[in-house]
Amino acid sequence: MTDTAQSQTLPNVAAIIVAAGRGTRLGGEIPKQYQLLGGEPVLTRTIRALARHPAVQDIVIVRHPDDSALLAAALAPLALTVTDVPGGDSRDASVRNGLEALPQGTDYVLIHDAARPLVSHAVIDAVIAALADHEGAAPGLAVVDALWQGTSRVESIQPRDGLVRAQTPQGFHVDAIRAAHAAHPGGAADDVEVALAHGLRVAITAGSEDNLKLTRPGDFERAERILKAGQMIDIRTGNGFDVHRFGPGDHVWLCGVKIPHGRGLQGHSDADVGLHTVTDAIHGALATGDIGTHFPPSDPQWKGAESHIFLTHAVDLAGEMGFAILNADLTFLCERPKIGPHAAAMRARLAELLRIAPERVSVKATTTERLGFTGREEGIAAMATVTLVKQ
Repeated sequence: MTDTAQSQTLPNVAAIIVAAGRGTRLGGEIPKQYQLLGGEPVLTRTIRALARHPAVQDIVIVRHPDDSALLAAALAPLALTVTDVPGGDSRDASVRNGLEALPQGTDYVLIHDAARPLVSHAVIDAVIAALADHEGAAPGLAVVDALWQGTSRVESIQPRDGLVRAQTPQGFHVDAIRAAHAAHPGGAADDVEVALAHGLRVAITAGSEDNLKLTRPGDFERAERILKAGQMIDIRTGNGFDVHRFGPGDHVWLCGVKIPHGRGLQGHSDADVGLHTVTDAIHGALATGDIGTHFPPSDPQWKGAESHIFLTHAVDLAGEMGFAILNADLTFLCERPKIGPHAAAMRARLAELLRIAPERVSVKATTTERLGFTGREEGIAAMATVTLVKQ
C-alpha cells in the first residue's frame, strides 16, 4: 500500500475543548481556565497540547458568552485558527453546541476539559487507537486508595475493585456521540455517562497522573511542579579564541593582571587577550555575536579601554537573558611570559568578573613547541570554553 493510500484511510479527528465553566471552587477574579499557569493562561496550554498532536486537525472551543476577550487573549500566543461557540446552561448543552460546530467530514471527536492543560500525546494516542474497535474511549486511572464513606468520621468502607478515576479527552465516533447526546435528558457528569446511556461501548485507555484537572489552588502548585520537572534544562556552551601580537611596551595585561614583560600586546583596547577570549565565549553561548558586535573597534571611545568593561557587559547580558555562568576554562598559547606564576591571581580576578567561585575557573597555559607565531614569540593566543545554564 502506498503512503498516499494509507493517509486516505486515516480518520479525521477534531477536538472540542469545553471551556464554558466558571470554576467557582477554585476562586479568583476570572475563571480558572484563564488563570495563569507557568506564566500562560491554562486554556492556552490546553489548546496547544491538543493542537500539536499530529492527528488533531480541528479545534472547537466552547466558551462562556461573557469570555470573548479572555479567549482572544488566550489564543493570541498560539497563531492558530480555531472555531469558538458559546456554551449552554449545562455541560451537556455546551458539548452539544460543540458537536454541532464540528467540520463536516469529522470521524472522531475528542472532548476535553479546558482545565486539563497537561494532557500528553501518549494519552491522546491511546484514545484514538481504541476508537478503531470501539464507539468510544476514555483515559482512566485505577483507584488504589481505600475508599471511606462519611463526613466528620468514617461510616463505612467502600470496595474499590473495578473503580476507575475518569479523565479526558473522551473520544467518540462523531455520529454515535451526537445521537447519544440527542437522546439524553441531560445532567450527565461527563460524556462517557451520555454514551453508556445510549448503549455505546466505551473502552478504558491508559490515563496519566500528570493529566490532572485543576480544581483547587493546590492543583495549580502541583501543575507548576510537573511543568518544571518536564522542562528541558537549557545548558549552553560557548567557545572563544583570540590573538594579539607583541609590540613596544614593558608589560602585558592578562585576565586583568598586569605582568611585567619586555614587550606589550597591541590592540584597540588594552589588548587583554584572556578577557577578550572569555568574553567571546560567553557571547558564543548566548549567540549574541562577539566583542566587536557590541564594542566596534571603529568607535574611538573604546580606544585603550580596559577589557573588564567588555566582560562585565557580557556577564550582565547573560543575566538579563536568564542565564547563570557555571564555569570557565581558559588556556593561553605562548612561550613567554610564563603564565604559571600569575595563574592564581588571574583566576581570582576572572572569577570576580564572572561572579562565580574561583573553583569554577581554570587558567592554564601551553606552548606550541616553538612552532608558529606563538612559538616565535610574535604574540599570544588564547582559547576559552564557558558553560551557562538557564536559571
